[in-house]
Amino acid sequence: MSEKTSEKTAKPTPSPKSAAPSDKARAARRVVVAEDETLIRLDIIEILRGEGFDVVGEADNGEKAVELAEELRPDLVLMDVKMPIMDGITAAEKIVKARIAPVVLLTAFSQKELVERARDAGAMAYVVKPFTPNDLVPAIEIALSRHEEIRALEAEVTDLQEQFATRKLVERAKSLLMTKMGLSEPEAFRWIQKTSMDRRLSMREVAETIISQVS
Repeated sequence: MSEKTSEKTAKPTPSPKSAAPSDKARAARRVVVAEDETLIRLDIIEILRGEGFDVVGEADNGEKAVELAEELRPDLVLMDVKMPIMDGITAAEKIVKARIAPVVLLTAFSQKELVERARDAGAMAYVVKPFTPNDLVPAIEIALSRHEEIRALEAEVTDLQEQFATRKLVERAKSLLMTKMGLSEPEAFRWIQKTSMDRRLSMREVAETIISQVS
């Protein structure tokens, strides 16, 4: 085995502290909030600003949410499912198809049909009302992380079948890092991504190494 090959397959040396960005690093995330009930919308905005997010736009219907997303290009769109003019799922589909931002949907209903519609529309997360900051904020972080993961894999792998296979391996590797190192899902992905860049390996190669050596 050559020295170069040995370096590529060497066991990663996890460093959770260096892999996870500080709260300040996440403070500039820009969000559009769409909710037709004013008091609920204001509560959501208060929660987000309290967590360091920058709420750059507000809407009370799905059509306005799409317009704001196209105009402002936020990092995330957070919106209710049941809204006038255009419902949240239809709006989410338009935003996702335009590749503007990840979408987190809010609803008072948790029926299987709605969940499936939300998933098919491309929503990254789904939060059922009533919710607390402890329900909402992790869902947002997971949505942002998954969106980042999809974009990173699309940039690295152009073939759709290869993207799917790579994503499955990355999911397994993330799960192992979360279990063995106590990382959150976003932290686990950022660790894989950083290791990939630092070692000049593909994310698939990093994931395969983690699976073979950590599992």
